[in-house]
Amino acid sequence: MIEFLQQLINGLAQGGIYALIALGYTMVYGVLRFINFAHGDIFMLGAFAGFYAGPAVLRITGVGPSLAAVLLVLPIAMLACALAGMAIERLCYRPLRGRPRLTVLITAIGVSLLLENGGQFVFGANPRSFPELITDRALVLPPALGSLATLTITLSQVLVLGIALLLLGGLRQVVGRTRTGLAMRALSLNPTAAQLMGVDLDRIIALTFGLGSALAGAAGILASIQQPSIDPLMGIAAGLKAFVAAVLGGIGSLTGAVVGGLLIGVLEALVVGYLSPTYRDPIVFGVLILILLFRPAGLLGRFQPEKV
Repeated sequence: MIEFLQQLINGLAQGGIYALIALGYTMVYGVLRFINFAHGDIFMLGAFAGFYAGPAVLRITGVGPSLAAVLLVLPIAMLACALAGMAIERLCYRPLRGRPRLTVLITAIGVSLLLENGGQFVFGANPRSFPELITDRALVLPPALGSLATLTITLSQVLVLGIALLLLGGLRQVVGRTRTGLAMRALSLNPTAAQLMGVDLDRIIALTFGLGSALAGAAGILASIQQPSIDPLMGIAAGLKAFVAAVLGGIGSLTGAVVGGLLIGVLEALVVGYLSPTYRDPIVFGVLILILLFRPAGLLGRFQPEKV
């Protein structure tokens, strides 16, 4: 039981990162009905934004590795990724609006390759050590918990899961309780009717890309805190697994993206803990195949037949 709880904690911390990335996939799909395969590379840009902003923030503010340092660097990376996501939408996707979906899909793959190879050119192909924004350590559980006191919970895991849950809750409030969120939901249901009611299509789509990219940037910072080795190709695996999480939960469903991300994180941790790290990726992508075969709409998604 202790081993299971330990792997569960590890999986939830990783799953929170997948959930943040998966939300970007599901938000864009909900509005435009296409998969932005460049989204995983925005996650990489967030990590490198923190790599360059971190030392500067620590030097200018004079704070050492602490929660304050994380909270100062996090919005910088989120803003940088939001601007990058909005620029990609404006330059690459907006001119193709109304074109066949295959054209947009191929463009998304091209943008992903551009970011990966451009990242290797600009940042270098070798892995970099992420700056120490917080001094990680194992938290000591109180003796009153008995046998549970043998669990190892690190400060970075608590921080990652806590910030991820706060960001997810904030997104839920934005989408569910603001005029912009109402416009996003209207656009996802019926773009033509939404435009007739005065919704600015270009602005809402740009904000959707910006919001999803900001969450991916936050995920890049949180992932780098746990695994402080970053490189320009780090977004490939994380992006694909977040896509699996979005499909598992139900592409287009915000709650589904969160549930899918947490489930994929826990599944990975259990496979690593009880089987072998070698089987981690095959089993995760095997889940994608099973979902597409037996429940294409995902766990919380709803099947919507095409109208003719």
